[in-house]
Amino acid sequence: MSLYRWIAAVGIAIALMLLQPATAHAAINPAELAKAVQEVEQLDMLRSGLASSLEGQTEAPTMETMKEVCRPVGMRARELSQENGWQVKQMATKYRNPAHAPDAPRARMALAQFEQNPERMGFWENAILEGQPGIRYYRRINVEASCLACHGQQNQRPQFVKDNYPQDLAFDFNVGDLRGMYAVFIPDVKEAIQGALQP
Repeated sequence: MSLYRWIAAVGIAIALMLLQPATAHAAINPAELAKAVQEVEQLDMLRSGLASSLEGQTEAPTMETMKEVCRPVGMRARELSQENGWQVKQMATKYRNPAHAPDAPRARMALAQFEQNPERMGFWENAILEGQPGIRYYRRINVEASCLACHGQQNQRPQFVKDNYPQDLAFDFNVGDLRGMYAVFIPDVKEAIQGALQP
């Protein structure tokens, strides 16, 4: 990541913290939120870079293409979760993989906020996930031209998509549309420890 993008990511994190109401219980270290923003920016750069490999290709994407272009992003999200104790997910209302459906009403509301405000790139809110208090950071994913090879018109989807994803909803996108979002849950470890120590 360039120094400029890193500074921008940290600036976004700080701005998000200052602009959001501090009404809930979670007390996350600002440096950890800045790190989450930075890691998500790197994750999106990985996604964008891999997808750009499809530009100019005349052959239809295959399952092998998906393994080379899409799977590494999901694998990196899992690694970030394991390395940091976070929960990092990709979510969308028009999903291909049912595992990417919004996992809570607040996630659906976050996607709706991105849909209603195309200029909004990210925001955070206090959250409780599976009984654990913390903060959830949401960051939009926009459709790029290279995404249309698999996510364009419904009748032009690659054959492997039709064969393997009978419940597919991730089609009929245009460049610039909201594809989905990254959702990063950062648990409030301090509160969890205090709760565990109470009789």
